[in-house]
Amino acid sequence: MDNQYVVGWGTVALINAGLAQGKNRTGLNWFLLSLALGPLATFILLLIEKR
Repeated sequence: MDNQYVVGWGTVALINAGLAQGKNRTGLNWFLLSLALGPLATFILLLIEKR
């Protein structure tokens, strides 16, 4: 069960990196932030405007 949690968290981080790049943000920074914040980072990304 622990492996599923890690894989899911990593998947969310990758998705957030893609979302960030689509909004002209640094994907690596958002990937690392997402590793710490997880779904909360996704919510923040959805609220910020595109540059």
